[in-house]
Amino acid sequence: MTVVTDASFLPCADALSNEVRHWHAHKWGRMVRNVRRLQVRIVKAMQCGNRRRAQALQRLLAGSYSAKVLAVRRVTENEGSRTAGVDGQRWSTPAEKMAGVKGLEERPYRAKPLLRKYIPKKNGKLRPLGIPTMQDRAKQAVYLFALDPVAETTADANSYAFRRERSCADAIEQCFRVLYRKEAAEWILEGDIKACFDQIAHPWLMEHIPINRTVLRQWLKAGYLEKRTLYPTETGTPQGGIISPVLANMTLDGLEALLKQKYPRHKGLKVHLVRYADDFIITCSSREVLEKEIRPLVEEFLRKRGLELSAEKTLITHIDDGFDFLGQTIRKFKGKLIIKPSDKSQKILLTKVREIVRGEGEHLSAFGLLRRLNPLLRGWTNYHRHVASAKTFKRIEQQVYQTLWRWAMRRHPGKPQDWVYRKYFFDKQKRKRPFHAYTTDEEGNTLVCEIFQPNRVPIRRHIKVIGEANPYDPKWQLYFEQRRYRRVADELPRRPKLVTLFRLQKGLCPICNQPITKETGWNCHHILWRVYGGGDEIDNLLLLHPTCHQQLHNPNSGALLLRPRRAGVRDA
Repeated sequence: MTVVTDASFLPCADALSNEVRHWHAHKWGRMVRNVRRLQVRIVKAMQCGNRRRAQALQRLLAGSYSAKVLAVRRVTENEGSRTAGVDGQRWSTPAEKMAGVKGLEERPYRAKPLLRKYIPKKNGKLRPLGIPTMQDRAKQAVYLFALDPVAETTADANSYAFRRERSCADAIEQCFRVLYRKEAAEWILEGDIKACFDQIAHPWLMEHIPINRTVLRQWLKAGYLEKRTLYPTETGTPQGGIISPVLANMTLDGLEALLKQKYPRHKGLKVHLVRYADDFIITCSSREVLEKEIRPLVEEFLRKRGLELSAEKTLITHIDDGFDFLGQTIRKFKGKLIIKPSDKSQKILLTKVREIVRGEGEHLSAFGLLRRLNPLLRGWTNYHRHVASAKTFKRIEQQVYQTLWRWAMRRHPGKPQDWVYRKYFFDKQKRKRPFHAYTTDEEGNTLVCEIFQPNRVPIRRHIKVIGEANPYDPKWQLYFEQRRYRRVADELPRRPKLVTLFRLQKGLCPICNQPITKETGWNCHHILWRVYGGGDEIDNLLLLHPTCHQQLHNPNSGALLLRPRRAGVRDA
């Protein structure tokens, strides 16, 4: 298989020059390297305590052409790109994206109001979202490139939300590490911050967030538009902005260091903090210390930032009674710590499954129903596969089977049960198999689609990320590459060709030479296009980023040189 490891040969204009006239003519690999190089220098300056140099490098990065183009690429490729702001723009064409890059260079900058929308919460209430315009999103993405290395360098070691290479599984594993021993702390403060994003004090942000204050003030004071009425924003950072999660994380960073300073290890109180966004737990061997010392300390820490604890969700619990954290129930049974999916999480999943089957399922075919259910079941199962979930997976599978059986009986009311059972639970060779449906591929071959079975997913212990590891620090590069390779290879759909391609390419896109992850997504590219007779053999396939795939098929990019010339086949 021909794998190109460097895209620097592509015949296009210099990526650092304003002469680039077409979106697909950019050299993505070179632009990523330019941004990463400056981010590494920012991290080194922060580690040396040279904040003035770090700020100078941040300004250099925020003004670079590479950062602006990558920012536009980011905001036009994520899921939120389909939602427009108050100006109604979406930037879906290459010309609109290039116009967006030029718009980032205009001065003075003035942020537009946010578009207020509401999404339902688990408790039935509505969560307000502020949707910025595409121009404001791109501007935030540019400054996020400069701010994120600083945030990673100064972050708490056991903060796991909205950070690169960290996940809920890391937070749950840290909970296990601090609670599983017999002599571990027995009391847990379950903390939840009331309306965290909406209540952060603007003066605190203006004083402590190390980015351009004029631009930051524009975002914080932009206001929001609801029913054609403009409302001012006096506090908080909008949920929906790209930079908002990092601002919230930096607001809450420092609590772990404060607790370590106040309650060091030699005091024997076993005080540990595990935080995921605005949800956190604090362990301690004494309920009295938690209630009378640690909780007031946390409240004072939050008060300076304009925040407060939620009286309803902030509780002090004994480990033998157990508590729910990030969808898991953590509890000790006779001195042994068991972590398993919470009853609430199971109920939410089964409710969604039944709503789909009884609602949309009444008008869907069996194959259409499987296409709706399988991603839901697969995502929930993969999230919970790192804890003691075997019995739970078996129960979920039984409940889904009963729901689908009732759907099949309603679909064929005039048929006997034996006929229905043979139709959906036996294949054409009369072999028993899970609920399934038949479909055909592009070549007319018959394929079988089965319901996803959680009980077949193996339970695998998650390896927690090292607390002080920084994804922008070169000394941790090999460590994160190994973790990323294992994770993505495990997350790829169970298709042998995809897994083989990923391993042959060592997890890298051959166009930009950057990692292929779940966040970036991937496409399969045929080196010899199928319209010219190319097949699906491994030697004729490449695994690419979606944008790199578009670039490869665009006649203005010059990237068609990646396709080997074959005898009797013209260039596309």
